[in-house]
Amino acid sequence: MALPSRYCWRWRASVTGFIETLTGVSGRPIFIAAAYLRRPGAKACLEYKIPVIGRAVPLNTVSSPVTRHRSRFLYHTPRVCCCRIHSDAKLKDPFTLVQNDLKNLYEDIKKELLVPKAELKALCDYYFDGKGKAFRPMIVVLMARACNIHSNKEGNLLPAQRSIAMISEMIHTASLVHDDVIDGADTRRGKTTINEMWGERKAILAGDFILSAASMALARIGNTTVVSVLSQVIEDLVRGEFMQLGSKENENERFKHYLEKTFKKTASLIANSCKAVSILVNSDPEIHEIAYQYGKNVGIAFQLVDDVLDFTSCANHLGKPSAADLRLGLATGPVLFACQQFPELHAMIMRRFSFDGDVDRAWQYVLESDGVEQTNYLARRYCKEAIRQISRLRPSAERDALIRLTELVLARDK
Repeated sequence: MALPSRYCWRWRASVTGFIETLTGVSGRPIFIAAAYLRRPGAKACLEYKIPVIGRAVPLNTVSSPVTRHRSRFLYHTPRVCCCRIHSDAKLKDPFTLVQNDLKNLYEDIKKELLVPKAELKALCDYYFDGKGKAFRPMIVVLMARACNIHSNKEGNLLPAQRSIAMISEMIHTASLVHDDVIDGADTRRGKTTINEMWGERKAILAGDFILSAASMALARIGNTTVVSVLSQVIEDLVRGEFMQLGSKENENERFKHYLEKTFKKTASLIANSCKAVSILVNSDPEIHEIAYQYGKNVGIAFQLVDDVLDFTSCANHLGKPSAADLRLGLATGPVLFACQQFPELHAMIMRRFSFDGDVDRAWQYVLESDGVEQTNYLARRYCKEAIRQISRLRPSAERDALIRLTELVLARDK
């Protein structure tokens, strides 16, 4: 079935038959497939098919190695519609379910960062002020409880699982500190950045110290598989940052590069943290894969929406300057989609919007194109796959809250 015209754009002949292959952490190929569809008033339009593990297939026949040999431990649920989420899931509030588990999260993190030097402690505690969304710890706790219930346990959170939730927030925050140095950012979460207040050198050291404290907390869990899984996150963060420093000259490879960078910088932490808490309670690799795939797809959707907000939300609401990515020379989803309607953007991307007027012109091109709508649509496709994965676990309030969370990711405005 053809997409509505607002989800389509004219596609140049040079990219006929476009199929991009990405490689996930597991080593299996992930395909983003494109197919031409007719619609009145245009030669062709492009439909993004849902990202799946294995091969590119029509949307109504999505399959993956995870589901070809169904484990007797998995819960069978009907196929999920991408436009409507389970009605029972609407009653489950993710924030309420994890409130008790995360009540003292930031205080416990500060205990991990306890050092005698007052200035270093002030730097390390700066972002752990309890005003963050704690989005990643919330997902980790919900996934832990959902996996515990699925494994015929009471659903109580294990101490090691809560530690992983805490570690995920520490790794994330350390990456923010380093990102702000690299980007030269002066605001973060509506407040002055660490590098702006204390200088770049001390900010780098503070990020390193937070990361080392997270590594020590991880080692205390005592599970070598979990240590290996979460160590992958740190490697991905570094690789993703290096990918962000470069641009692909071949315009057909840019979207592959963008999505792979998005996975490494944002989704890997969520995916591997979800996988880690499942490992602690269940030995079935298929359960580990479900947790991983849910986190990966939600993480990519989260970043896609974040890239959209850079164009649609005001600076005061975002807590950082709008058009920040363009000013850093970054071509995100909305820009890459807009290229199909405004080829002038290709040259700007290659020079990383460095000429006078490039940022303003690129901004205007994006707003005049379908780039924002296309990126939002792609985010919905990733959320659909996340729902499909998590729906294979036994029904529980936590599982339904994870489904509900996909709605919140798509609806976020900051």
